[in-house]
Amino acid sequence: MTPLSAERIAAADILRGFALFGILLVNMRYFSSPALYVEDVGDGALNRAVAAAIDLLFEASTYPLFAFLFGFGTVVLYHRLRERGKRPLPILLRRFLLLLAFGAIHAFGLWFGDILLPYALVGLILLLFMNVPSRWWRTTAFVSFFLFHGFMTLLLAISMVVGWMGAANDREVEASVALRHYQSGTFRDVFWQRWHDWLYLNSDGGLLFTLLAVWPFCLLGAYAAKERWLEAGRYPASTLRRFMVVSLCLGLTLKTIPYWAGASALTMYIQDNVGGTVLAGFYAAAAVLVGGKAHRRPAWRWLQDAGRMSLTHYLLQSLICTSLFYSYGLGWYGRVEEWQGALLAVGLYALQVWVSRPWFQSFYFGPAEWVWRWATYGKRPPFRRRPSQ
Repeated sequence: MTPLSAERIAAADILRGFALFGILLVNMRYFSSPALYVEDVGDGALNRAVAAAIDLLFEASTYPLFAFLFGFGTVVLYHRLRERGKRPLPILLRRFLLLLAFGAIHAFGLWFGDILLPYALVGLILLLFMNVPSRWWRTTAFVSFFLFHGFMTLLLAISMVVGWMGAANDREVEASVALRHYQSGTFRDVFWQRWHDWLYLNSDGGLLFTLLAVWPFCLLGAYAAKERWLEAGRYPASTLRRFMVVSLCLGLTLKTIPYWAGASALTMYIQDNVGGTVLAGFYAAAAVLVGGKAHRRPAWRWLQDAGRMSLTHYLLQSLICTSLFYSYGLGWYGRVEEWQGALLAVGLYALQVWVSRPWFQSFYFGPAEWVWRWATYGKRPPFRRRPSQ
């Protein structure tokens, strides 16, 4: 492998910034309502149209991007540490243990839908395979993806044939309890409801499912870093455009399956886990295309700056949204319609993008990134820029 560039890779930051927006749009429904148990987009054509747009364009298409970038960033950092004469594994081990702590605080102190904790666990596993040949990453990524999702698709098909049905009444009860606690409960009620929601989501194989779903994208991201997929000039623009056309058409075809073939557990699983992955490929290629054009970068610089402090923005999204919706804040939980939640997400993200650009004119890192870097290396990094810089 040729030495990696010491500069930040524009396409990776642009992609992080975009994925941050998609994650917020998808998560907003779970911040603001008991959608974990019962999904109800509300009445009205506008609510249904907004829900469909988020479903088709962002649902299950942004978490693969973050997982891909997580594996990508891990390998980039690993090789840069080696080039500096440092021992990468102890530093990366400390980095992922700290991320595990971030995730635990976020999951149990802010919001049950945390993704940092699973990423930290995948990162710890990833360290065991850092020195294998790059072709191993690629092969294992594709094999694990198709084996896992093929097996899950088969199980869902069998369950449909035998007529298995979920316990809808139990979910209704869970939703009403969550609504009461988050909307008007005490701080203690909110804490224990958050704990209950996390267990509901991650027990009985839920956490294992998340790890197995994230793992192939992390591996593919690791391979992409070794093969320099995201670096400017790696592929001709014509090749990227062709890939974008194919992935967009195929991705939207798969994402619309429940709309034209009937909604079921099987069609929605294919929609999310196959269609969402293909559409994520379109977004990744688009980021590489715009990131590789120097004259286009200024137009995307705002998105790129947001991506540079994605950890800070991700945590801030949870802090702001739970303060708006939970009882210890404004108590809007269960009172916001689908289109209002989407509009709120757009406004919040626009604010984060607007803040990011001037932030990096005065500081080197986002606050969470700075703390993470300090704890990882055991040495306080510079934070505020001097006027001459």
